[in-house]
Amino acid sequence: MSSLEETLQRAENLLQPYGQSFNRPELNRLDVYLQRENLLAAVQALLEARWGYLSTITGIDRPSAAVEEGQTPTEGEIEVLYSFCSGAAVVSLRVRAPYSDAALPSICPLIPSATLGERELMEMFGVKVEGTPDTSRLILADSWPEGVYPLRKSFVPAARFSGEAKGG
Repeated sequence: MSSLEETLQRAENLLQPYGQSFNRPELNRLDVYLQRENLLAAVQALLEARWGYLSTITGIDRPSAAVEEGQTPTEGEIEVLYSFCSGAAVVSLRVRAPYSDAALPSICPLIPSATLGERELMEMFGVKVEGTPDTSRLILADSWPEGVYPLRKSFVPAARFSGEAKGG
């Protein structure tokens, strides 16, 4: 077993109590799908084992898919990836929250530097990060309208619908 494989296997073993499912999309990656109530425990397990460092927090908008006649539409959701690195090994803790309850616990009590990623999630995707120490704007102007999230796929820039945009 290679050192990379051993590193990922160690992470998988640490996260086994918290993950719903596990996937290896690439040789150096492990994706761990979690319920949001298991996020803090999973992060804590990685930290206590000194398994890597938090590299990034990434939001992905997953709007509801078009449904065929007779099917019940599903609600869209935001998926958040907390990516940890140890050498070339990358473990992504993947948590989904529906639009109607787009809330996750803050990991700042465990990793204070996560505040930047959490602020971006709140501002750009509309995810409420419960318990985060700083909720001030990070990127958008203070005059930006509340409830408008520019990284959601439903976002339509004002210039696009007002006719101000010029082709180019």
